[in-house]
Amino acid sequence: LCSECGQFHLLLDNHLYNFQNDVDDELICHICLQPLLQPMDTPCGHTYCFKCLENFMQEYNFCPMDRKKLSFQQCHKSSLLVRNLLDKLIVCCPFKAECQQKMQRCELEAHLQNRCPGFKKYKSELQWKKNSISKGKEDPSTKVETSMPKDPEVPSGGSSLVAESSAAAVVSLGTAEPGLVNPAFEETEEDLPQRTSLVAETNTIEIHREDPEEELGMRIVGGKDTPLGNIVVQEVLRDSVIAVDGRIAPGDHILEVNGVNISSVTHCQAVSFLRHPGPVLHLMVLQEKIFSNKTAQQDSTSAASREVIHVTLIKRDRAEPLGIKLIRKTDEAGIFILDLLEGGLAAKNGKLSRNDRVLSINGQDLRQGTPEAAAQIIQSTESRVNFVVLRQPGLQLSEPVEESSTSNSSSSSSNRGSPVHHRRRLDQNHYRRKSNYQKAIAIKKEPKESLGITIGGGRDNKNKLPIYVTSVQPIGCLFRDGRIKRGDVLLSVNGIDLTQLNYYEAVSALKSNAASHSVVLKALEIVSLNSTEQSLDIKEQGFSWSPLWITWLGLPSYLHCCQDIVLSKGNLETWGFSIVGGFEESKGNQPFFIKTIVPGTPAFRDRKLRCGDEIVAVNGVPAIGMSNSELIPVLKEQRNKITLTVVSWPGSLV
Repeated sequence: LCSECGQFHLLLDNHLYNFQNDVDDELICHICLQPLLQPMDTPCGHTYCFKCLENFMQEYNFCPMDRKKLSFQQCHKSSLLVRNLLDKLIVCCPFKAECQQKMQRCELEAHLQNRCPGFKKYKSELQWKKNSISKGKEDPSTKVETSMPKDPEVPSGGSSLVAESSAAAVVSLGTAEPGLVNPAFEETEEDLPQRTSLVAETNTIEIHREDPEEELGMRIVGGKDTPLGNIVVQEVLRDSVIAVDGRIAPGDHILEVNGVNISSVTHCQAVSFLRHPGPVLHLMVLQEKIFSNKTAQQDSTSAASREVIHVTLIKRDRAEPLGIKLIRKTDEAGIFILDLLEGGLAAKNGKLSRNDRVLSINGQDLRQGTPEAAAQIIQSTESRVNFVVLRQPGLQLSEPVEESSTSNSSSSSSNRGSPVHHRRRLDQNHYRRKSNYQKAIAIKKEPKESLGITIGGGRDNKNKLPIYVTSVQPIGCLFRDGRIKRGDVLLSVNGIDLTQLNYYEAVSALKSNAASHSVVLKALEIVSLNSTEQSLDIKEQGFSWSPLWITWLGLPSYLHCCQDIVLSKGNLETWGFSIVGGFEESKGNQPFFIKTIVPGTPAFRDRKLRCGDEIVAVNGVPAIGMSNSELIPVLKEQRNKITLTVVSWPGSLV
């Protein structure tokens, strides 16, 4: 028990207090999520506790909030005014049973040492226990718990893990997801106890628009019809509504839009929801926020009405993944099953379920454990992995929006008391490449008659796109002909290849050939696989048109413009990205996609790799046809340098 604040916390952690009133968010540290202690200001305008920032900067070189480059030496103490405001916050004595005093925060230590009857009783009982032990006369019937005052209450403004008021679901991303490739994290046993964890939390963000039809200004990738599963923010456009708000960043997962769960919808459905006009938009997002090494809270829930289940999974070899995603919650200690990867050992076994609490693995107690510790046990096991889990029967999960009426169970929960969100439902609607076909169109026209189309793309574009049609005007020969449509990729005009030209070269080629009496256009049409995508054109009023991200995935490989990204790292570093996809017997060949890029890692610092990028090859070895488990060793074998050949398509604009 800390003698300064009267609370239980780790020696290196900040003090904890029971604040009488809610504390203004401007006075909260966004690392520990508690009112600031010894506040330090950064050059980019954020303020953190001295200890929190010092510990963070020992591992990383960027600001936890906006991820701008930062060193501890650039930071300075907050103004005296701010420090005085914090010291004058009213707190309650933590020993409520014996003392109901309220005082300024700066007065609590003196109160505990000199005036608090509860703390005095605690110290005397502690001293009595020490004396009894030293004399060897301790009686089992007189345990400290029965005679001491109650433990001080956890502060109402937050806990040592995360503030209750934030209703945040803390998800461990600091370990390889068992069952998912995560070459960013390959921890050794000696690294595990000391290493802090990258965590994420769900937050509800309210976006206001003066013009209800103004686009948000971000690009998204993913969807249940792709290996990515979730809807992920790929890019935030400069000076857009989202950029001005400043709370959403690339890599964030969008879980809900205006209360509608989109964590298990198709890409096109998600675009439709996000493009829906309105002055206010409520988004629930899963965000990488902080790094924490704090211990779990004591389990305060009763095990009554719960069922203990024993499950054994048998791996063929040590490297075989189980296909389980583990998380932590804010309102319960321990670790829980968030998702079971389709086709993985756990899903095939069928005995583990989402939201099961893991009590132990191979006999090792995990009731106060972390996902990192569980992953370490699983990965080090040769064959049999024995789970003991606690299941609460009748747990209700909210229904996601479905593409069609199905009886499959939901994959997400919107219960604010326990905000755990599942990535996607296990179903048969797995990712398929779209079909496409070429068309050659010969048109007779007047010499002065225009083609009547506008185009986009070009190999000078940031994403090195092929030339595509952005609109067919109601004047011109192509509108009259009717065979060229918006979204078609133009391959050639009168025999001149357009596929490798930049935008201005393509415009020049089309204009010069439009002067002829006849024009022969070769184009590629990407066929839509569902009605939602076709109806998006009708709902796009007010949005600048560009093809959806999922449309680009249907292009044949000869139109891909690949780029090599070279990453370098130290011996103790990890690459910093995770991938999904690969060959599965039930689905065939699926592309590998970048799903997560971890702040502070080589992949993050390089800035070229993006969520949603497709991996074509690793060090020149093609990834097509490889399974998830075959690509893992290829990535892990590269010690200090790796070359990723990727195709990067722009996310869908919303």
